[in-house]
Amino acid sequence: MADLQEELNATAEAGALDQTFAPPDPAPAPGPEPVRRASSAERARALLAAHPVADGYSGLPWALRSLPWHDFETGDSGLESDVPRLRAGRVGAQFWSVHVPDGPGDDRTVRATLEQIDLVRHVVAAHPEALRLARNASETADARNCGRIATLIGPARGAALGDSLGTLRAMHGLGLCVVTLCGTSWAGAGGLTPFGEEVVREMNRLGVLADLSGAAEVTARRVLAVSKAPVVFMRSGARALYDHPANLSDELLTEVGAAKGLCLVPLAAARTGPTVRTVADHLDHVRRVAGPECVGLSGAYDTLEAHPESLADAAGYPRLIAELVERGWSEADLALLTWGNVQRALRGADFTARATRDRRPASTATIDRLDGADRP
Repeated sequence: MADLQEELNATAEAGALDQTFAPPDPAPAPGPEPVRRASSAERARALLAAHPVADGYSGLPWALRSLPWHDFETGDSGLESDVPRLRAGRVGAQFWSVHVPDGPGDDRTVRATLEQIDLVRHVVAAHPEALRLARNASETADARNCGRIATLIGPARGAALGDSLGTLRAMHGLGLCVVTLCGTSWAGAGGLTPFGEEVVREMNRLGVLADLSGAAEVTARRVLAVSKAPVVFMRSGARALYDHPANLSDELLTEVGAAKGLCLVPLAAARTGPTVRTVADHLDHVRRVAGPECVGLSGAYDTLEAHPESLADAAGYPRLIAELVERGWSEADLALLTWGNVQRALRGADFTARATRDRRPASTATIDRLDGADRP
């Protein structure tokens, strides 16, 4: 019996030793490292790589006329939208205005506009590795896909047409894409005259966009009613935020949204305020009132306009997009803002032109015949 007890004790002691010296449980496998959230600046750059900026207004042609020399490739000419700055700002397309300073709408305006169109074509031809002339949505997309910045000619002042539909067709043949409909006898404070309506219809037939920035509201509303193609406001913010003559009232913004027009908000301190945040406020407001399909960007660079802080030249676009990212704009809305909405307007003008040319010949109307004794 004593022997049996000793065996039991020995077995118990062995079990105790086994428990004492048992190997520890393996340590749990390390979990995945937390994913670092991209900053708003990084997200802005990534978005602009896929959806570059289509800039609605550059005063570069007139600025180049006044420079004794320029080096568009190196950025040493004091320009606000030369090639290095456009590349840094992720600009994929830009409208080069051929506006001339306000003055009498006579042959001098027509001549100066033609000279600017010729200058645009010369500058683009001299920089084939950076720029490519474009007239419509498909050519704009082709230029972007080839790594070039699409250069579209326009807007031109309505006075540059010399009250002639033939001049409109000739300038369109040279590449003109946009005409500003204000400051003429047929598109003034009193609205569109019969000849003004014929100008809009001929622009539709050609595929030329109507720019209504600075137009009287009665004129803008009539153009919205007459035009079959999208209309654009190339440099207009929200009047509810800044009371500038070119900015749009909420009532007109609502009508622009209903007509699927396009309001391009300028980076101009006198129109949209002195900071990135005030410009973003205008973009928020236009998006809310007109809709995300009806808002775009207009740098207004190389003009006489002063620009908001941190947006002094075309390289500042990523800062503005980063501000909108922080405000919660979706990637889809940002893509429409930077690229998609301008493309939609150009496609709309193209589609309208093809449909109209099938059933409407070139107009031979004259201002004397349509407006006659009613001319001011």
